[in-house]
Amino acid sequence: MSAPAIAVNEDFGQPVVRTRSLKAPISFGIASILILLLAFPAGREGHSNFRLADRSSEVPLPDLAMPTGPTVTVCALLMVLGTAFAFFQWSRYRPTPLWFVSLFSVVGVFAFLVWSSADGLVPVTGLLFGAVSLSVPLIFGALGGVIGERAGVVNVAIEAQFLFAAFSSALIASLTGSYVAGLIGAMVAGLLVAAVLAAFSIKYLVQQIIVGVVLNVLITGLTSFLHGAIMVPNAALLNSPPRFPRWSIPLLSDIPVLGPVLFNQTLIVYLAYIVVPLVAWGIYRTRWGLRLRAVGEHPKAADTVGIRVNPTRFWNVLLAGAIAGIGGAYFTLGAVGSFDKEMTGGLGFIALAAMIFGGWDPIKATLAALLFGFASNLQTLLVNLGSPIPGEFMSMLPYLVTVLAVVGFTGRSRPPAANGTAYVKE
Repeated sequence: MSAPAIAVNEDFGQPVVRTRSLKAPISFGIASILILLLAFPAGREGHSNFRLADRSSEVPLPDLAMPTGPTVTVCALLMVLGTAFAFFQWSRYRPTPLWFVSLFSVVGVFAFLVWSSADGLVPVTGLLFGAVSLSVPLIFGALGGVIGERAGVVNVAIEAQFLFAAFSSALIASLTGSYVAGLIGAMVAGLLVAAVLAAFSIKYLVQQIIVGVVLNVLITGLTSFLHGAIMVPNAALLNSPPRFPRWSIPLLSDIPVLGPVLFNQTLIVYLAYIVVPLVAWGIYRTRWGLRLRAVGEHPKAADTVGIRVNPTRFWNVLLAGAIAGIGGAYFTLGAVGSFDKEMTGGLGFIALAAMIFGGWDPIKATLAALLFGFASNLQTLLVNLGSPIPGEFMSMLPYLVTVLAVVGFTGRSRPPAANGTAYVKE
């Protein structure tokens, strides 16, 4: 997929090697062909309607209606032009810009939505609101993964941290009647799982992926047993936690379309607005972040300059577990309102994929989590619209989007150099 070429550096006259990848052009081409198929052989008649304002909007906006067939055709032609541009960039040994990939993706999703909603109504605010809500646990899980793996510890146990945090938050919030206590309990639960991971992988040098897999199985069995033995017989007392209330921020929540989506949310969503930029700033702009990256990239060099490698790894894995625990609390205190066995449904592994898709960067990992949340909510919307696409494909859609994004639209992801490698001081 990549072809090296020799070019002459104009400044120094030295030969340099440049590479080019067909990954983005081919992915663009496949996406364009799919939309062309929707535009012509599978074209649909009628009008697609997009509702831009919900019932709580202060600013009334008219519905946006457009003819289904012509709109999909125009989008398909734009995507063909985008594919041609990607091949042109490839021919000039230039990468396809990230903003162009994003724009191409938006056009493709819009065309698919228009085609699916022929003679139907798409509530834009509801679609985006649901996407943000479904992304919340993934965001915190991905952030926990970024911190842990930047420190050099592979965190396969995000699923276990989610599940134990969800169980603990439901139990503690039910007993105390406080969702704040439940949130703190969830963070402690995530921290405890992380402590086991850190102890075995850092102190006892057990293979980190094996420890993570074992923890996932252990916590799944433990929470399932406790749910059946304790919670089910005493559901009113032990499994009826208060849920996060929704807080509307004055003025900001009145912004058309995005206001209700971003500023009429719960405490845990607002925490994400704070934690994501805080972690990003901390990793790249603080002494803590410098030490974190040092022990994950070059632990021997870090040890040489006086950084205590294993203690630094240990405490950062605990911090990562606490952050992932916040995501676990969302399942019981934000979404469902009670705990059920295996309720996380493997989303811990999706958070891990979002972290890798984001290149171990907090901001990019958050965007990847939002992508999966959008695909998940889009699946529900398309089912409600009566889309002609088979239901089995609808169930695949979030995971298919994740795979396509990782395989087709991202460059080579490089983990921290010492990630997964135990450090033994000589």
